[in-house]
Amino acid sequence: MSKKLTILFLLAAFLMTSGFGCKTASQQVQNAIKPITLVYWRVYDDQDAFQDIITKYKALHPFITIEYHKLRYDEYENALVNALAEDRGPDIFSLPNTAIAKYQTKLAPMPDTITMAYPVVQGTVQKTVVTEMRTTNSLTLKGLKDNFVDVVSHDVILNDGKIYGLPLSVDTLALYYNKDLLNNAGISQPPTYWNKEFIQDIKKLTLQDPKKGIVISGIALGGSSNINRFSDILSVLMMQNGADMMENGQILFSVPPAFAKNTDYNPGLEALRFYSEFADPTKESYSWGNNLANSLDMFISGNLAMMLSYSYDLPTIKARAPKLNFSIAPLPQIEGNPPTNVNFANYWIEVVSKKSQHINEAWDFIQFATQQEQAKSYLDKTKRPTALRSLVDGQKNNNEIGVFAGEVLTAKSWYTGKNETAAEDAFKEMIDTVIGNPNVKLKDVIDNGAAKVQQTVN
Repeated sequence: MSKKLTILFLLAAFLMTSGFGCKTASQQVQNAIKPITLVYWRVYDDQDAFQDIITKYKALHPFITIEYHKLRYDEYENALVNALAEDRGPDIFSLPNTAIAKYQTKLAPMPDTITMAYPVVQGTVQKTVVTEMRTTNSLTLKGLKDNFVDVVSHDVILNDGKIYGLPLSVDTLALYYNKDLLNNAGISQPPTYWNKEFIQDIKKLTLQDPKKGIVISGIALGGSSNINRFSDILSVLMMQNGADMMENGQILFSVPPAFAKNTDYNPGLEALRFYSEFADPTKESYSWGNNLANSLDMFISGNLAMMLSYSYDLPTIKARAPKLNFSIAPLPQIEGNPPTNVNFANYWIEVVSKKSQHINEAWDFIQFATQQEQAKSYLDKTKRPTALRSLVDGQKNNNEIGVFAGEVLTAKSWYTGKNETAAEDAFKEMIDTVIGNPNVKLKDVIDNGAAKVQQTVN
């Protein structure tokens, strides 16, 4: 334990046993140092990931206790909605980046200033501890945009211009590839672009049996329910192609973008065409079918050469296939585009309940936890890519998460409405309708899909 932290612990112990100077303190101070508990709900991370942060915060504010709870993903949203409705919800909790607007009425935005009690040691020979009330400015909009990667401000600043949450990390889609399969096919490097060379590589990698069909797939593209995060993949293909996904409450991925003048080119439609052709036996890129196993399971079994996924799949792959010879490359881009890459973000944001009795303290903790020193502690333990610009360069050379960290500066997302499952179902329906229906009109399919997603936004 560092000397500085030891001193903070001793100070905290003294304050807790001395009454924090309450006998002579003002009423404001006495109210500010009454013991409170902040209940914190999250998914995925055990308390160990936060213990150092909680310990340091407790040393600064001995009267505040952080009660951390980890819930299962499949029970989290239902438990959260019920708890908030019954006024027994957490003070702080996590939400997916696409759900902030959905929960806006249940959230307390970041206050402009926060007043907190701080212990101050006075004197040189005979040291005494007094309580000092300090009012500090919260993170400004400029500070948010300067300190965090761009996608964060896009997701946490809502229509009233206020900040509704801060993240500890930002994950991105990247290309996992089986090195042995690429080596055996004579492919020295994973693809950088979605181009003709990429299609030729897929042909080399995909192995078909006359009776069994596809035995080894070149890449998990073209399907829906058996490809993890298929809606994210199709979304980023649309975005890379130039589609506007949503603007001012209007779903736009089915129409040419506003900047396209005098052209019928529809980037969203063409992305849907490109994606679906990987499941079309009549196309060169054919490498996927609805009868295949889940993409992650196929990759782990060694029967899938490439798949697109997030860093959170790394522990699963390593645990289930410790001998698998694989690596990770950046998400391929569209060749010939301007030098502006488009990547896709998927992450969770720490927010404060509007019903919390301790909104200021809750927001103070979130701002403390997401500062560089504390965020680095969390990221080092969880092995996740950073949300802070200042930590990107330090992570780029990391063997495990370097690729994902290298993409966070160009990562984007879009609001899919109040019912993310319904929006995902709309994408699934678009894909499934196109596959196996050579005469279907893509414009009708994508218009119908956009209309269904629009219903989740209204």
